[in-house]
Amino acid sequence: MSETAVYAAGGVVWRLVEGKLTVLVIHRTAYADVTLPKGKVDPGEMLAETAAREIFEETGIRVALGVPVGVSRYRLPSKRQKIVHYWSAEATADAIRASAFVPNKEIAAIEWLTPKKALSRLSYPVDVEILENFLRIVDDGVLRTFPIIALRHAKAVAREDWTGLDAMRPLSRRGARQAMSIAGPLQSFGVRRIVSSDAVRCVTTVAPLAAALGRKIHRTAKISQDAWEEGTAEVRDVIGRRVRARKPVVLCSHGPVLPDILNEIALATGTLRGSYLGSASALEVAAFSVVHLSATNPGSGIVAIETHEPKV
Repeated sequence: MSETAVYAAGGVVWRLVEGKLTVLVIHRTAYADVTLPKGKVDPGEMLAETAAREIFEETGIRVALGVPVGVSRYRLPSKRQKIVHYWSAEATADAIRASAFVPNKEIAAIEWLTPKKALSRLSYPVDVEILENFLRIVDDGVLRTFPIIALRHAKAVAREDWTGLDAMRPLSRRGARQAMSIAGPLQSFGVRRIVSSDAVRCVTTVAPLAAALGRKIHRTAKISQDAWEEGTAEVRDVIGRRVRARKPVVLCSHGPVLPDILNEIALATGTLRGSYLGSASALEVAAFSVVHLSATNPGSGIVAIETHEPKV
C-alpha cells in the first residue's frame, strides 16, 4: 500500500426481486450525488472488513462479501490518490428486514434499481465501471458464490525456543495479535464453519473467530503438518467435503500444506492449474487466500482468488 494514497472499500450490493436483479445505490446528502456504498479504511482495518462495515453503516444492511469486482482510482482535491476496492455483496431478505436505515446527515436515501437504471443514474464514471465489472460476472452465469478460505496459522514461537512436541507449539505474542486482527476480515466473507489442523498454533489462530461467531472449531489431523510430513494427510477428502457443502468455510493449516489445499480446490472444481495457485498458497503467517466458487455450479471452476495479509 502507498503511504500517501487514501484507501477505501465498498460494494455492489444486489438482490433478486421476483427473479429480477436489482442493485443498491445511495443518495448522499452533502454531495447531492448517487454512488455506490463505500468508505475509508479505519486504523488497523483490512480492506474486506472496511467494505462490510461501510456497507452496513451506510445502508443498514449486513452483508457477506462475494467476489471482488474491481478497484477504482481517482484524484482528490488535495491531489492525493484515492483507491477504492469493491466486492459484490448479496442483500438477503433477512438482512433487508433487519435494516434500521433512516435518512441522516450523510445518506439522504438508498434506492434499489435495475442495473440499466443504475448505470444511467450513478454520478461518477468510476462507479459505472465497477458496476459494469459486476454485470460482466453476472453475464458469465455467476451471481451467488461461496468462499473456501485457506488460512496460514499466525506467528508461532520459534522451533528452537520450544522443547515440546511441534504440534503443541503455541503462538507468539505477535501471533496472538494477528489472530485477533483477522477475525473481523474473515467474518466479512460470511464464514460460518471453521476447520483447523489439530496443531495448537492453528487452533489458537482461529479461536478469536470462533468466539466472535459462537461456533466450534472442527479440529482434524487431515490437514496438519505432522500428517503431511508423514504422508498421511487427507487434504482431498477435506476439500471434497467443503466443495460439496457449498458453505463459507475457513481452513487453517500450515505453510507446507497450503499448496496441496489450493491444488485440491482446483482439481475438485475442474479448474486449470497454473502459477496463480502458487501465489495464492505462498502465504505469510496469518495471511489467507479467499477462493470464490459458484454456489450453483462449483464444478464450473474457480471464479476468483484474493489474498489478504494482516497489518500486525
